[in-house]
Amino acid sequence: MAQIFPKWTNQLPTFLALGAFVFLTGAVGFVWYYFSPEYTDVGYRPKQPVAYSHKVHAGDLGIDCRYCHTGVENEAHANVPPTRTCMNCHTMVKPESEKLALVRESFATDRPLEWVRVHNLPGYAYFDHSAHISAGVGCVSCHGRVDQMEEVTLAEPLSMGWCLSCHRNPDPNLRPLDQVTNMNWEPPANQLEMAKALRLEKDINPPTQCSGCHR
Repeated sequence: MAQIFPKWTNQLPTFLALGAFVFLTGAVGFVWYYFSPEYTDVGYRPKQPVAYSHKVHAGDLGIDCRYCHTGVENEAHANVPPTRTCMNCHTMVKPESEKLALVRESFATDRPLEWVRVHNLPGYAYFDHSAHISAGVGCVSCHGRVDQMEEVTLAEPLSMGWCLSCHRNPDPNLRPLDQVTNMNWEPPANQLEMAKALRLEKDINPPTQCSGCHR
């Protein structure tokens, strides 16, 4: 009896299986990267109501982060400074600048400026800002070199995997408390030894179980 299909068709199942494997692997890799916060979130830079330059204030002028974000050491959330904080300087510095018109209006009407949040964790994730500061995690570790940013940009993905990588090995991100807001601080040669001493001194043991961040 004559064969209906040519002999080479016997290899089709193998080719189809290999093709399906390559396609599925590529699809998983595509989703894993292009759907991840590293691709979708890092670089987020929303338009703000006022063109505020962290480079000028935190960088060129060297204003400490805590002057504006007063609650970072004691509160769970890092506060957005009220307009009064801006006007502490700008009643005398460039008081007539057109760029500060909305700031002056906010101050005069007692209506807060509607800043767009850049670092925004989902509601189901519990995060205590003060706990990280008191442990010696520098601002740069999560926010990047804000002192070099004209516009604040999301520098890290803030994903669960990213957080867990630090919780499992916090040593590279620990520094002395008096250097937490120092954007120019460089880890010393004995960083790991120093971090080990800090962990022992402060009993730093970041949670890695689900209940540590999901309560």
